Amino acid sequence: MSERYMRGIEIAEQLAAEKLEEFTTSRVAELAPDFARMAIEFPLGDLYARNGLDLRSREIAAISSLATLGNADPQLRIHIQAATQVGLTKAEIIEILMQTAIYAGFPSALNALASCHDLLTEERPCQAARRVAGQG
Repeated sequence: MSERYMRGIEIAEQLAAEKLEEFTTSRVAELAPDFARMAIEFPLGDLYARNGLDLRSREIAAISSLATLGNADPQLRIHIQAATQVGLTKAEIIEILMQTAIYAGFPSALNALASCHDLLTEERPCQAARRVAGQG
């Protein structure tokens, strides 16, 4: 594998983006292996590896862009999961999606929120324990 591909896989691991890796290495790779490789090399191995932005900032941009497209639910879900791995809170992700309403319109923002509802409402074990204990 190329250096770009390996760098992309390393970044996918930092983002805990198993779904991205799975998507590009199985579903897409079965039909178009070169395209699957490119889907790791270019966005992750080249762009995400640059020094200009940290991964948290890149995920903010990705979520905004994907929500604005309005037709990229699987990719939006992957990037919302990745965003939580690099420090974005669910409240911040919701604010990002709400912000897209200004530029992309309410339908795109509402659809993005609806398509990711399960990701934004699921509780982690420690959150549930605090709530049961009356602390959250």
